[in-house]
Amino acid sequence: MATIFTKIINGEIPCYKIAETDDFFAFLDINPNAKGHTLCIPKKEVDKLFDLDEATFNGLMAFSRKVAKAIEKAIPCNRVGLTVIGLEVPHAHVHLIPLNAMDDAKFTKKENLTTEQFKEAAEAIKSYL
Repeated sequence: MATIFTKIINGEIPCYKIAETDDFFAFLDINPNAKGHTLCIPKKEVDKLFDLDEATFNGLMAFSRKVAKAIEKAIPCNRVGLTVIGLEVPHAHVHLIPLNAMDDAKFTKKENLTTEQFKEAAEAIKSYL
């Protein structure tokens, strides 16, 4: 059965898309730690990040770097953090989180954003890609 991320890629579930290539997809996390929190995923459905073939792993990191640079320009923050957890969705993914304090990297504090705030963040990030 397709993961929720595959359903997002296929357009079966809506998202705030940031970027897409033939092999990768980036979209805003709907339960973000901070405004601009973005998920980068390979389109190929593989459960664990380190089970990706080397080319896909390296491609995901390069894609994530481009997206992170755009986030850093679009969203006021001290830096963009990268984390991989992968316990909730069995589809390899990277979290890019705008950070101003260590607590922003914890998955215990969440931002409640309106639809308009999600749209604004997505458009701002996309404008730097």
